[in-house]
Amino acid sequence: MSMRFWWGIGGAIAGLWLFSHLTPILMPFFVGTILAYLGDPLADRLEARGLSRRLAVTVVFSLLSITVIGLTIIVLPVLWRQLIQFVEALPAILNWVQQVVMPTIQSWTGSDFSADFDQLRNIVTGHWKETGSIAAQFLTQLSRSGLALAFLIGNLAIIPVVTFYLLLDWDRMKAKIKDAIPRDWVSTVTRLARECDEVLGAFMRGQLLVMLGLGIVYAIGLTLLGVKFGFLIGIIAGMASIVPYLGVIVGVAIAELVAFFQFQDWLPLLGVGGVFVVGQLLEGMVFQPLLLGDRIGLHPVVVIFAVMAGGQLFGFVGVLLALPVAAVLMVVLRYLFTQYKESPMYSSSSKIDQDAR
Repeated sequence: MSMRFWWGIGGAIAGLWLFSHLTPILMPFFVGTILAYLGDPLADRLEARGLSRRLAVTVVFSLLSITVIGLTIIVLPVLWRQLIQFVEALPAILNWVQQVVMPTIQSWTGSDFSADFDQLRNIVTGHWKETGSIAAQFLTQLSRSGLALAFLIGNLAIIPVVTFYLLLDWDRMKAKIKDAIPRDWVSTVTRLARECDEVLGAFMRGQLLVMLGLGIVYAIGLTLLGVKFGFLIGIIAGMASIVPYLGVIVGVAIAELVAFFQFQDWLPLLGVGGVFVVGQLLEGMVFQPLLLGDRIGLHPVVVIFAVMAGGQLFGFVGVLLALPVAAVLMVVLRYLFTQYKESPMYSSSSKIDQDAR
């Protein structure tokens, strides 16, 4: 094998070693890179309309900042309040499950799960008050450690700086990377990079916007119906929509249980079902055609495995990188499989099989 191949293998090993050792400080850089990637197409469009790169980046950066700050101010307090309300309602929910649901299950199955449920209930009710004060305890401990608090604030402050400068130099960095590629690899690497960008765009620009749109539809619909924790359930269902049909399954299951527990009537259950039917219709007729089109996405099983593997290997940073890395790997593996089908290894195997017949 050529020296270039071994240099590539050595570089990949060194990169993985550095990544594993630098994971604790990489989060703001990866978040900034993702935001810059999402904002670069808009900056390119503004630049094509006559704006300078710096002015175009300033406009995009301002829009990103307003969006993030607005979501933080409006959405997070509502989610936190409903989460606290849910934790406080846990004892009542468990009582209802024990008195209504468990006897029904026992009559259907003929099995008695009361002992297991009592053990689960004791665990939950014994710690539900502590669960409600997790954030307060975390903030208290964080405030006692000046170094940890400074590290957290520093990480948050680095994100907008990284985002701005990456946006500013995005096209220049792409050009330098392309210039560093061996000349006989340029066409292949460029084609693979274009395919990777197609898949990444479908998920990071398209699918994430679809998730956001579904979450908003579900949250508003359940809130208008008066379902408790409707906003929280809607956002959870929207986030779970990263896997096709998982969001609607999770959302319907949770919302129907909460609505039945709250209203003790069948009519609100029809309303909850209607909300998710409207969400699915909007997804199929508006969101996906408008935001995804016919771009290639990742298989749902690949999405699940990638997120779980990323979290297991590298924690939160691994979760952030799971889908981009999976998309790139899918494109590379597809290319390698095509090369294998066109190689003598594949054709000779086929000839051997024919001779054996």
